Amino acid sequence: MTLRKVKNDSYIYINRVAKKGHTHTPSKATSKRKTKETMGSSPKPNNDAYQHVFVMRHGDRIDNFEPLWVSTAARPWDPPLVQDGMIRAFRTGQRIRSQIPIHRVFVSPFLRCIQTASEVVSALSAVNFDPNAMSSKDVPSIDTSKLKVAIEYGLCEMLNSVAIRRELAPKDGNFDFRILDLEALFPEGMVDHNVDMIYKEMPDWEEPVEDCRERYVNIVKALADKYPTENLLLVTHGEGVGTTFSTFYKDTTVYEVDYCAYVELRREVSSKDGSVVNGEYEVVLSHGQAGIRFSHDHFCDDPVISRTPV
Repeated sequence: MTLRKVKNDSYIYINRVAKKGHTHTPSKATSKRKTKETMGSSPKPNNDAYQHVFVMRHGDRIDNFEPLWVSTAARPWDPPLVQDGMIRAFRTGQRIRSQIPIHRVFVSPFLRCIQTASEVVSALSAVNFDPNAMSSKDVPSIDTSKLKVAIEYGLCEMLNSVAIRRELAPKDGNFDFRILDLEALFPEGMVDHNVDMIYKEMPDWEEPVEDCRERYVNIVKALADKYPTENLLLVTHGEGVGTTFSTFYKDTTVYEVDYCAYVELRREVSSKDGSVVNGEYEVVLSHGQAGIRFSHDHFCDDPVISRTPV
């Protein structure tokens, strides 16, 4: 593993997946598998024969724009968004709304992700779509029946000193997320309290990088399998977006993941004998790139990751 620091105390994210050969197109659905879910188990079925899963990074965090913020912050490991981050999140929500209907949103418990998801949800659920709106403050009315929201520990930040400076992390390793307070940041009636988290607890501090990458892939698959007839938006961190992209779009190197960048996955969904049959995941590029810079690998290399903060 290599860490490479660049100017302004920032890091570039490089995530290389070692595979033989390379490809310029996502793999097609080549096999089918049944899930335990039935077609009638989801309240809002997906009607286009595909399930879509968006994995999105949070918006612009304050400590990357106001370096002195951490010196007085009560929770220096948990920065909020700046106003431009709120606007970027809302506008990204509008973009996704114009492409695919979203039925459920799952979000990391870190404040920057909660605030991002709140803005995105407002954009997705506004009663009247206003292309000139810039944030949730410009939305006079929300339709709380359009989608549901839940917090998921499995989408949380990579909990090690690669992502969070050791001197900023809580000394006892307890990140102390108050879930009820975080849920209150969403429009009333939009949080689904019947959803159980896939990951019941936060990872331990100094989580290995490879364990984190495995966690991100597992949570994407687990949530998709739990709600196979619904389109999902997962709001997480840069590592989650980059790992998802390089896992499902083979033989690629991701160089950078912008704020509010996202990767869109889809798979075929059909019903057989009362069960849902799912195809293989593919990365959708037809909607244009959304803030992920990558190249195709021509040689097999060991996995490399380098960047912080995310």
